Amino acid sequence: MSTSNVLVIGLKGLGCEIAKNVILAGVKSVTLYDTEKVQIADLSSQFYLTEDDIGKPRAEAAAPRLAELNQYVPVSVLDKELTAEAISGFKCVVATDISLEKKLELSEYAHKNGICFISTEIRGLFGYVFNDFGEKFLVEDTNGEQPLSGMVANIEQSAEGVVTCLDETRHGLEDGQFVTFSEIKGMTELNGCEPRKITVLGPYTFSIGDTSSFGAYTSSGLFQQVKLPSQVSFTSFKEALENPEFLYSDFAKFDRPAQLHVGFQALHAFVKAHDGKLPRAGNDEDSAEVIRLSNEINDKWSQKTELNDELLTKLSYQATGDIPPMAAVFGGIVAQEVLKACTGKFSPINNFMYFDALECLPVGFKPTEADLAPSGSRYDGQVAVFGREFQEKIANYRQFLVGSGAIGCEMLKNWAMIGLATGPKGAIHVTDMDTIEKSNLNRQFLFRPKDVGSLKSVAAAAAVSQMNPDVSGKIV
Repeated sequence: MSTSNVLVIGLKGLGCEIAKNVILAGVKSVTLYDTEKVQIADLSSQFYLTEDDIGKPRAEAAAPRLAELNQYVPVSVLDKELTAEAISGFKCVVATDISLEKKLELSEYAHKNGICFISTEIRGLFGYVFNDFGEKFLVEDTNGEQPLSGMVANIEQSAEGVVTCLDETRHGLEDGQFVTFSEIKGMTELNGCEPRKITVLGPYTFSIGDTSSFGAYTSSGLFQQVKLPSQVSFTSFKEALENPEFLYSDFAKFDRPAQLHVGFQALHAFVKAHDGKLPRAGNDEDSAEVIRLSNEINDKWSQKTELNDELLTKLSYQATGDIPPMAAVFGGIVAQEVLKACTGKFSPINNFMYFDALECLPVGFKPTEADLAPSGSRYDGQVAVFGREFQEKIANYRQFLVGSGAIGCEMLKNWAMIGLATGPKGAIHVTDMDTIEKSNLNRQFLFRPKDVGSLKSVAAAAAVSQMNPDVSGKIV
């Protein structure tokens, strides 16, 4: 990680979450790109923007606050045009809020030049992440676990070379893994041998291939798993749009990824046809156009799928939605993928992963356009999904949080951003008798060096009050 430069494109809520997590992890540098001006709607989920930043470029406004997270990670703003050549110096590029055409341009250059490319978006309760780490990406360690080992009871002198573990101890190995041996008596050719690929025959036995030319096994010995780097091939973004592979996050929604794959492309087509504007929240005319565009894209697709109009309608209704918890979830997922790209450790998502959290909607929820319409509030991104009545309801919640460590910081940040307890009857009670230590700063992101020695609950309350002044005086 210490040699990896990362570029994050788009500094709304999702981009900010990704940048925050990557900076805390400790890469060589993080560069931000977003020339769009800050709007009141951006404050729905972008916790490092304030009302004073409205009218300023997003990246320039957020950069100084992101830079405070880790003094060892330089944070800068890309101040030139976003061209293919501009991304040449980066190990990993993350693209969020840009057009599909620009993503295709950047991804093609990245694929040809060994740059890891990640595309991600959230639309209300819908989101996706796509990875292209090149045709020959090397994964040094697929799972991060300690190599397995065990005692050997017998090794057959045969074409299969069946190894039996001592006292029916489960070996825990999987097909295709590699092992070597030590302290074997009799079949000494295996001691310190080159790693041999195994085939699992049962929980206590596995085959290592031909041992018929070796000496006869007599006693004792140990096997040790050897982790070898594996090469993974990724397809380009352009090719994956036509021939996607999906990582399923919920097998109860097996038909959703293909539909959302079409739906997200339809949203981009809608934006292109409407001068950069997304479908209006709850607008039937706009949702009908999204459905029409989806059908047109689907009809031309070689993997044509069955579309559900109700699902596409919800996607259209929520297209302007920007919910802090969704940004936090995808910010965490994508930041992990960035670290996998930089380190080669753990298996990355190969191709697309789509996700939706429609279970969060109330049963029988059928809002009108007026319920979801923006009103110039910082909560418009959430109102576009759940409606105004919901926003008014949570504003008067009374919530109690025990602990304001790493998870507590995230909870408080999300509660503040969604406007929890900001109404006349609302309140958030926080208790945590721990004081802040220097070691907390790399994961408890609300704290700064100046807070070391202070109570976590007091410092966390002060930090989120700056993110959303509406909760000021509401946290006790």
